[in-house]
Amino acid sequence: MDDALPARTEDGSHARGARRLLGRLRHLMAGSGTVQERLDEIVRTIAATLEAEVCSVYVRRAGDILELYATFGLFPEAVHRTRLRIGEGLIGVIAASGRALSLSDAQSHPAFAYRPETGEEVYQSLMGVPVLRSGQVSGVVAVQNRSQRTYTDEEIEALETVAMVLAELIAGGSLVNPAELHPTDGNATLPHRLEGMRLASGVAIGQAVLHKPDIVIRQVVAEDPEAEAARLETAIADMQLAIDRLLEAPDIDGEHRDILETYRMFAEDRGWLGRIREAVDSGLTAEAAVQKVRGDTRLRMKQINDPYIRERLSDLEDLAGRLQNHLSGDMPPSVSGELPDEFVLVARTMGPAELLEYDRRRLKGLVLEEGSPSSHVAIVAHALDIPVIGRVKGALDQIQAGDLLVVDGDSAQVMIRPGEDIQQEIERRLGARRHRQEVYAKLRDLPARTLDGTMITLSMNAGLVLDLPELEATNADGIGLYRTELPFMVRSDFPSVTEQIGLYKGILDHAGGKPVVFRTLDIGGDKLLPYLPEMQEENPAMGWRAIRIALDRPSMLRHQLRALIHAAEGRSFSVMFPMVAEVAELNQAKHILALELQRARRRDMVVPSELKVGAMIEVPSLLFQLPTLCREVDFVSVGSNDLMQFLFARDRGNPRLAYRYDVLSPPVLAVLAEILEMTRRTQVPVSVCGGMAALPIEALVLIGMGFHSLSMPPNAIGPVKAMIRSTDLRPLRHFVAGLRHVADHSIRSKLQQYARDHGIVL
Repeated sequence: MDDALPARTEDGSHARGARRLLGRLRHLMAGSGTVQERLDEIVRTIAATLEAEVCSVYVRRAGDILELYATFGLFPEAVHRTRLRIGEGLIGVIAASGRALSLSDAQSHPAFAYRPETGEEVYQSLMGVPVLRSGQVSGVVAVQNRSQRTYTDEEIEALETVAMVLAELIAGGSLVNPAELHPTDGNATLPHRLEGMRLASGVAIGQAVLHKPDIVIRQVVAEDPEAEAARLETAIADMQLAIDRLLEAPDIDGEHRDILETYRMFAEDRGWLGRIREAVDSGLTAEAAVQKVRGDTRLRMKQINDPYIRERLSDLEDLAGRLQNHLSGDMPPSVSGELPDEFVLVARTMGPAELLEYDRRRLKGLVLEEGSPSSHVAIVAHALDIPVIGRVKGALDQIQAGDLLVVDGDSAQVMIRPGEDIQQEIERRLGARRHRQEVYAKLRDLPARTLDGTMITLSMNAGLVLDLPELEATNADGIGLYRTELPFMVRSDFPSVTEQIGLYKGILDHAGGKPVVFRTLDIGGDKLLPYLPEMQEENPAMGWRAIRIALDRPSMLRHQLRALIHAAEGRSFSVMFPMVAEVAELNQAKHILALELQRARRRDMVVPSELKVGAMIEVPSLLFQLPTLCREVDFVSVGSNDLMQFLFARDRGNPRLAYRYDVLSPPVLAVLAEILEMTRRTQVPVSVCGGMAALPIEALVLIGMGFHSLSMPPNAIGPVKAMIRSTDLRPLRHFVAGLRHVADHSIRSKLQQYARDHGIVL
């Protein structure tokens, strides 16, 4: 056929052929007749252009059903009669996977489903692509041929581009009412509750602001491709300039800057920009081209389990939204200033740059359909003390702009349009929280001393430069755990020794002589780095992580230890190795440290005045080497989060097991007692730096057992200090000792009753 789409050639004939096809479709969509009539003509045009005997369009209906809406080549009586579930047949497989499928012998495919009413048994080859809009599959368009035909990549790309036109036709609502596909939970006026994952704790209430809803694409097919290409280049330059200006803001420093610089790097990604330029070259408008690539990115996010890669794709998703805004000229509410006095952001996903553009005084909470604790936006929101709930399925479908929302980060719930009783309860909680904060502020300069005069050391955990001001704000005794991996997670490549020196020196400077314990890189598990792709594994919590990576990649550890030694500038500090499973591993790490100290002395560098070496007790196997361990270290620290995970064989990330085992239980007390006994006997200092130290009732058990050094998040210091200052240790010791041998699942209720009876502030 003369109108067939030509193969890709050096002179761009494929692009011209794709543009001719899109031009015909544009005239069809703008023509007269019903939507069904236009759809019937569209499938005829596609079939003719792609030299196919069949072209069919399936549209998604309620209940995840794909209904044949138009066909050229199959029996016409099959239209609106043939239906397939998503995942059923080849059409269902395309919809389920969200990917194109090209088969020269379709009937031999195991998923082939024969429907006699269609008459498709005479057709051998099939090419189909999903119809995508906003990352959701709204249908499938497919062509078929009688012969065993091998479809080219160019033909697949052309059909994908056509699917963009069909997506807008379907989204118009004339074929299927959009409300049909909306979740049926909830009501537009009644209160409703959604659940998700806690990314940052806290409680907030405010009006919903939908973060940059998708731009409405008013024109899909370009009339002048060269003009569209020029518009795209202008918008790209404007977007990059806007990010540069954000980087120049005076309050952007530390990890904020690292995150934004990584984000800026994505804005220059040649692969991502190249795909958008190719889509424009195929005949789409600039807006439609960005939307096409954005939809592909969203689909990839759904198919990838690796949290780091998902979050990097999330950055590209966010950049696509910014680029569409620059193309359309529509300013988001964060820039235009049209915001409620107190609001909660609701988004599918969000990049760190856009969060920082909102007025932080009015922004009270964040709700995301995607997201993870390691995402850039979660890290920044946590530093800003904004409660965040992620992975809230259907949030954008069920929350309307202006709805009153309650974000309960502590229970990972979002309440939509809460009733008066709930609003009053939340206001009461917020008021109580403000009152507690005032009480804790008054405790800032008071010692963490029990009623009988026992001093407890309260240090803070940190991992970002943004955390450091809390050392002064809380008057903590020092930094008991500095997580060195967090600055590595927000970068696109491994920081140099010089860059690490600057980071560690800044931390020691900020500490002002207070003790600092640097934990070497605890990467792996749920903390992935982009420059170590081999870290992906089926059981990462018990896999290649922390000291195991450090010993297998000794240059990485040497560089970090070298930077720490240099940054100290003669001052004292402590270094702690994580995830030690046997003393032999610790000794290997100590040997590497000794090599770096020797190197520094050979070069006449100033070495630390005192360098203490410690190990985290997280792996139960180390419990059987406690006497040997204590001879090799200057201190130990109990990492309760991982220790409890391994002790109970309980995956920390499994919601079914989240509350099955309690850290306040006899087995835990027995393990902690053994650690205390050995450290007392050998006079090795011991602390607890995991989550068990951060809650007053659990810290109550720890000090009752004899732990006198705790390290916790900054916001936990006030509550734990209030508990300590209201506790008499003498009766508590006897009470806790009597709980070690009970057969109860948990001793929590007994401790709560004890605290009530003795006036202990929890």
